[in-house]
Amino acid sequence: FSFIIMSSDQTQPKADGSDVTLETSMGVIKIELYWKQAPKACKNFQELARRGYYNGISFHRIIPDFMIQGGDPTGTGRGGESIYGHKFNDEITRELKHTGAGILSMANSGRNTNGSQFFITLAPCPWLDGKHTIFGRVSSGITVVNRMGHVQTDASDRPVQTVAI
Repeated sequence: FSFIIMSSDQTQPKADGSDVTLETSMGVIKIELYWKQAPKACKNFQELARRGYYNGISFHRIIPDFMIQGGDPTGTGRGGESIYGHKFNDEITRELKHTGAGILSMANSGRNTNGSQFFITLAPCPWLDGKHTIFGRVSSGITVVNRMGHVQTDASDRPVQTVAI
């Protein structure tokens, strides 16, 4: 599978709620970003996408009925940098929750450790509320995300066939 991430207008992204479109071999996924609630995470994701940072990077962790995770250039789940040159703080708000499939959140290794990694939920995940910055949702293409969540994986939750951006 291959993914191309671009801003919705294919020009300089704007901090006005612009979407990010992922054109994949499995179909198109459109992401609505939550600029009001998580401006740093939105800017980071959109700018990394615009720069092509995610191009060629695989979704290194896929767990059915939970989430798909990507954004790590090392493919290990331990790498990646933000546009800020360091890890950045969480932007957690009570109004956003992991209520179902299609929620876009920052992956982290603990409090205030956001970099380039992100995940998209495949089901409600209330135990993640208050622990991960939610910064968007799939506004179109949830069936594509759900199909990705059903690819064959190994015992370490790595896809058997590469699912790449």
